[in-house]
Amino acid sequence: MDSEFVDGWTIAQTLGEGAFGEVKLLLNRSTGDAVAMKTVDLEKHPDARTSMRKEVVIHRILTNPHIIRYFGQRREGNIEYIFLEYAAGGELFDKIEPDVGMPPREAQKYFAQLLSGVEYLHSRGVAHRDLKPENLLLDDHDNLKISDFGLATMFRMHGKERLLDKRCGTLPYVSPEVLTRPYSAEPADVWSCGVILVAMLAGELPWDQPTTDCPEYAAWKENRYLHITPWSKLEPVVLSLVRKILVPYPSSRYSILRIKAHGWCRKRFSAQFGARNYEPGAKRACPGVGSSPPVCHSQPEPQDCGRDPEPAGEGVPFSFSQPAALDHLLLSSQFNCTQTSTQPGQPAYQKLVKRMTRFFVRVSCEEVSRQLCQVLEKNACSWKVHTVNMITATSQDKRKMLLVFKAMILDMDGQTLVDLRLSKGCGLEFKRKFLRIREGLGDVVLKGPVMWPIAKATHSLP
Repeated sequence: MDSEFVDGWTIAQTLGEGAFGEVKLLLNRSTGDAVAMKTVDLEKHPDARTSMRKEVVIHRILTNPHIIRYFGQRREGNIEYIFLEYAAGGELFDKIEPDVGMPPREAQKYFAQLLSGVEYLHSRGVAHRDLKPENLLLDDHDNLKISDFGLATMFRMHGKERLLDKRCGTLPYVSPEVLTRPYSAEPADVWSCGVILVAMLAGELPWDQPTTDCPEYAAWKENRYLHITPWSKLEPVVLSLVRKILVPYPSSRYSILRIKAHGWCRKRFSAQFGARNYEPGAKRACPGVGSSPPVCHSQPEPQDCGRDPEPAGEGVPFSFSQPAALDHLLLSSQFNCTQTSTQPGQPAYQKLVKRMTRFFVRVSCEEVSRQLCQVLEKNACSWKVHTVNMITATSQDKRKMLLVFKAMILDMDGQTLVDLRLSKGCGLEFKRKFLRIREGLGDVVLKGPVMWPIAKATHSLP
């Protein structure tokens, strides 16, 4: 496809990869509006046809401030496009410090917004089935948006509910009944919200999977957990809430209504509890999405709300995701980064924003590329050098699941910027890997926040 997509909309860069395709960022040269475009080649992935159709049907019935907005779809030959709101604030996991979490005031805010979005989904008869921090995005006002409805399904239609029987989701976040089947939709999503809350407050996941052969989960189920992490990191009042959410039996699990009435959810935290003791996630320099996305048409008719058409499987599909920042995308050669916001109609892209997975180094691009490959190898990562400016690293997390991330190395007016972003896998595991890599580079890493005029970039990404 040409970089000039339609009516002045330009494909700036790939945002993420998924099991069946990619998500790309579209920019309007005239207005500066940004839209996320999910693309799937149906000839290469014929199995995606049904799931794409279901995803579009579900998106069409959703309108909520905490759900990613749907703009429409388009098909050209075998390529299917879905146009979605671009969440300029990145992914929630970028706000979570590994093994630390985030201040309770922030966690409470995001948890309340998550509950609001999930409550709305359930009111529309929709189960998400893959709630996790990587699928929770933030807009440029730092408000949470639920994304990625590739595994979502309708569990209620015309007042009639059905049990679900598809084993899907991401193992540390799925409820125990999902692994045994059949299961009720609403309690399963509520369980995932509880695991997300633990991750936000403790910076770690409570278990690899909720099965009795997992020691951490067995300890939780048998009330032998008080002096082990992550539970020892939680204050009694929030632990009492988590105990009501992560109940192995869905019939006894708190509903969203009861969760919202709990004392922790209504507690007022002072401003000091919102302060960070580590570098914050970024506020993004994206002007937001306008009301006129690219031309979209040909909507499918709703499906019958029967059994899941996809076969049950052991695998856990990788979900589409967006990066934690817009800035490195705007260094694409397909977009004129030297223009500034002082020109009429130009967006304010003049700053690189602060982000946790980026740092400056005191050596050249070539030298840091060489050292980075050595550090990757020491950290059990295989790697591929595409150019001196881009390296793809592949590893496994502690659950033996695939972890893929990219390192972008940029010459910024004589200073060298190393920018790592997650492509596939667990966000918390990626953040842990990032910290080890940065530490492994030693004294070549410069301290301090990363802020730099984007117009000074002398290298563009391929």
